Amino acid sequence: MRLTTLGTGTIALTPTRVCAGYLVEAGTVRLLMDCGSGVVHRLVQLGLDWAGITHVAFSHFHTDHMSDFATLVQAWRYGQLPPRSEPLAVIGPVGTVDLLERMAALHGSWLREPGFPIGVIELPAGTSRPVGDGMEIDCLKVPHTDESVAYSIRRGGRRLVYSGDTGYDPMFGEWARGADLLLCECSLPEEMAIESHLTPARCGALAAAALPKHLVLTHFYTPVERVDIRGIIAAHYAGPVTLADDGSTFELEEG
Repeated sequence: MRLTTLGTGTIALTPTRVCAGYLVEAGTVRLLMDCGSGVVHRLVQLGLDWAGITHVAFSHFHTDHMSDFATLVQAWRYGQLPPRSEPLAVIGPVGTVDLLERMAALHGSWLREPGFPIGVIELPAGTSRPVGDGMEIDCLKVPHTDESVAYSIRRGGRRLVYSGDTGYDPMFGEWARGADLLLCECSLPEEMAIESHLTPARCGALAAAALPKHLVLTHFYTPVERVDIRGIIAAHYAGPVTLADDGSTFELEEG
């Protein structure tokens, strides 16, 4: 599996980090996890196969995680020749069908009927299902919004866990235990801590419970980048830590 961190920022706009978006490529599957503002142009800037995306998964319904979805659908229909004909699978927590209906009411009926099939898979927290080509996805409820979930992607004996947006939850640490790569939000410094996001210290505590082979941090608000994130993490977790940038790539060699 290959992970590309397309957007590692938040709704706090910066010139170097766009909103949340992560591409997982494995076999014939091209899975886009979240699709916030700026993600579609990052796909093009990085030379990635945006036309070949097979699945889009939403972790929750905040703007900085889904606002570019309408742009992507319209680009598939009107921004390429020939237009897309392959089906798309949209995965999300309970409420995703209603989300797309409301988006279609705003943007137009083409969002639900763009000329290619869009199937919606609502994945209740605690359940899993096959994605295709040996990949399986499962999810866990996390404390952020009512619908927020974290995702676990398995294929070829490797496991990638994505926290989505989350507050501190020991259950998440246990659920993510042993992941080959834990992609974890790291939003705010300790002096700005809130219950619905993580600080470096709380990321470190989760990593100490999860013991991933590689901890990759993302979703940075500007103030957290002014503190010693690595040093704070190291007080809790001794494994490798990467602060992701837009365009960072990570390879998970499959067995």
